[in-house]
Amino acid sequence: MPFDLSLAGAAWLAFAVFGAALVRGYSGFGFSALVVAGSALVTNPLNLVAVVMLCEMVMSLQAWRGLRCQIDWRVVRLLMAGAVIGLPPGLWLLVSLSEDAARAAISGFILAMCLVLGFGWRMRAAPGGWAVFAAGMASGAANAPGMGGLPVAAFFAAQPIPAGVFRATLVAFFPLLDLYSAPLYWLSGLLTWQSVYATLFALPLIALGNHLGSRRFLAADPKEFRRFAIGLLAVLSTMGLVKALI
Repeated sequence: MPFDLSLAGAAWLAFAVFGAALVRGYSGFGFSALVVAGSALVTNPLNLVAVVMLCEMVMSLQAWRGLRCQIDWRVVRLLMAGAVIGLPPGLWLLVSLSEDAARAAISGFILAMCLVLGFGWRMRAAPGGWAVFAAGMASGAANAPGMGGLPVAAFFAAQPIPAGVFRATLVAFFPLLDLYSAPLYWLSGLLTWQSVYATLFALPLIALGNHLGSRRFLAADPKEFRRFAIGLLAVLSTMGLVKALI
């Protein structure tokens, strides 16, 4: 098994990957955070950072065709400009941490983002270009552990953005961020042949989960489903935090 996973650990991760792909297809965010948070319960979460990056690229390509006309390219450019600056220091800090420290940092960050998303923080005025650029920097730093989508999702959720534009802009931003991240992951040792091997196992699961989620086969209201996804993230991150501290 990749990363010396036990059979039970591999089964748990397969379940987490499929469920996270379902959530991502339905809501447009949450895949990386769910997989990394879930992986923290059975292995070093840094093992899955490159895997979720590769999976995100596949899912973005899968969703690209129907969303192109709704993408806000100005926002994508500003986010990417900020991410270029934010990722290297975040990556340097992450790889210098021990396994338990990385697990605690990742779980704590996810929990904080869940609180921001869950409490429905709202902006009083439309953000300017510098605010979007700053959100991109935060996203780049957060993409060190493969979770650059959460700060952007929180930033978008605080604005009156149409749901289609929200989802399409995220789908356009993610692969650009991942293409930039990939060589840095390789140089830092987070992207290995084991990452590629694990991604090949995950591909059928993410293809099916993302397809079902994007077709909205679930009988759930999108807002209620979003709250469920945030609550699930909060539970997983809390469990990871407890595991790191005991």
